[in-house]
Amino acid sequence: MRHPETAHWRDSARIPMFFIMDAYSAIPLLLFLLHIRLWTFIAACCACAFFTMLARWGFTLPVFKRWLRSFIAGNTRSAKPWLTIKQNKLPGI
Repeated sequence: MRHPETAHWRDSARIPMFFIMDAYSAIPLLLFLLHIRLWTFIAACCACAFFTMLARWGFTLPVFKRWLRSFIAGNTRSAKPWLTIKQNKLPGI
């Protein structure tokens, strides 16, 4: 059995952090530094606030996207794709 200090693979699933911020929020900050305008600063601040709130609620970005997709889809799941279901057509049309 390996020594616990040499098992670096255990940290492979952790969220990357940039100091105290999520690393996903570094991308809007980089865009702000490349194009310094007021609207890019506001967009970067909004993105940082969004990622901070996600972290406070315990979500990561991929988990939040999955949760949002399932929230929009609803509770009912059809067994067949909607493209393969024959529609009832009115007679005479």
